[in-house]
Amino acid sequence: MAQLASGEIDILIGTHALFQEGVEFHDLGLVVIDEQHRFGVHQRLALQSKGGDVDLLVMTATPIPRTLALTVYGDMDVSRLTEKPAGRQPIDTRVMPMSRIDDVIAGLGRSMASGARAYWVCPLVEDSELMDLAAAQTRFEALTKIYPGKVGLVHGRMKGAEKDAVMAAFKSGALALLVATTVIEVGVDVPEASIMVIENAERYGLAQLHQLRGRVGRGAAKSSCILLYQEPLGEVARQRLSTMRETEDGFLIAEVDLKLRGAGEMLGTAQSGLPLFRLADLTQHADLLVVARDDAELILATDAGLSSARGQALRHLLYLFERESAVRLLSSG
Repeated sequence: MAQLASGEIDILIGTHALFQEGVEFHDLGLVVIDEQHRFGVHQRLALQSKGGDVDLLVMTATPIPRTLALTVYGDMDVSRLTEKPAGRQPIDTRVMPMSRIDDVIAGLGRSMASGARAYWVCPLVEDSELMDLAAAQTRFEALTKIYPGKVGLVHGRMKGAEKDAVMAAFKSGALALLVATTVIEVGVDVPEASIMVIENAERYGLAQLHQLRGRVGRGAAKSSCILLYQEPLGEVARQRLSTMRETEDGFLIAEVDLKLRGAGEMLGTAQSGLPLFRLADLTQHADLLVVARDDAELILATDAGLSSARGQALRHLLYLFERESAVRLLSSG
């Protein structure tokens, strides 16, 4: 911490701990946030506020609706890496009802017998009386009875060393099936794993489903993802699962997410929710938004201080709509 404050350290890599008050930078100039969808607006602002004029780069395979909308507004420049990393395989995604779970388990057995490794993701760690969802612990016990010695369990309540040991066994091939919660969503890279089963997939958001599916397809083997859902299926959940089956494009998935969840507040901190417009639609009126953006850029270029007659009118509008803090909030990404 002392080296950071004095400027001896040029690059600091860390987790959410970097947002804490005690972390002080000598002269912070650039913030790079990986897996941006895992952070809130206030957290991103807190990190940017540790420097004077800080540039921000956010990276994610699945932009949150608010960020995607900011790129539409022109408040964030965007660079798209449309190609997969070398060696990545297409993933065959299937959507199946929970009534076919026995078929899925039997199919896993055949695949593991031929050397395949698989993830099985559950929403909860333990059974809950309030929610009828599969628990990782219960599913682990059930699968262990069928495939003794081949199944491991990983969840957020386990100690770090315990989790690392299970992951190492899975990576080495000592375990063929890893039952887990969403702790494996990011940062897990096992190229040998080629099957992803997500239980109660209707309960997850599109970004999370896309991130979980991305744990497979990293090696030479043909990969597949099975989304198990509980019937009856609501219309929004049906659209989410259909989108997952039809595409692996993170930006396309984010656009569907934008339609389903809304963009949240551009001049506030909500990252999803109903749009603020009464008439306009971010996805339907993108061409008109480009015109509006060009007009706004012209004003910023010719009257950045909003001192002209039109600029004063804009200042009044910002005040009337309680948006005086807009610029600061927009800079958070």
